[in-house]
Amino acid sequence: MKYSFNPPGIIKACFSKFYWYTTNGKVLLTFDDGPLEKNTHVILDELKKINAKALFFCVGENIYKYPEVAKEIISHGHTIGNHTYNHKRITKLGKSEISEQIDLMTEILEEKLDYNNFYFRPPHGRFNLSLSGILQEKNLKNIMWSLLTYDYKNRLDIVKFGVRKYLRNDSIIVLHDSLKSKDIIIDSIRYITDEVLKKGFVFGEPEECLK
Repeated sequence: MKYSFNPPGIIKACFSKFYWYTTNGKVLLTFDDGPLEKNTHVILDELKKINAKALFFCVGENIYKYPEVAKEIISHGHTIGNHTYNHKRITKLGKSEISEQIDLMTEILEEKLDYNNFYFRPPHGRFNLSLSGILQEKNLKNIMWSLLTYDYKNRLDIVKFGVRKYLRNDSIIVLHDSLKSKDIIIDSIRYITDEVLKKGFVFGEPEECLK
């Protein structure tokens, strides 16, 4: 189970320049795949209730469809990261295609939101050896995770298991701003919040967590 929720140590050691944990001993919430017209608003409302700032790894074509929702993410004080233009698996792309996917998303952020991005996460968490060099050229930090909740399976019991077993004070947690997780996303956030408080941990903001 540890391999599923928390990547193995050998992978983290081999790619030590990637961010697997926060650097300040605080818990960071991240949301992949948005924004969406209905789902994102619900997440933003819940984050406001718990006074937490999150990092949203958005897909370029979704921002193109819903720029106003993306603007709302920013207006709530959250951070947007690059999750490629249309969520293709990097492991199936060549170096030039990977670069293009990242650049297209960067252009969308600049044109639609007048926004500068510093963070990247590969779709599906899949990456190859080319990615490190590409991100270094583009001055982007690759943000992985130490706790994948599997909320997209739409089963709260799986989320609870992962959080109970693998939550640490420096966890980077992955949730999803997607239709697959919409039925349990609020309960997932609330459960994580309860566990964070129970363990005496605190949520951190992206910029301070990823120095």
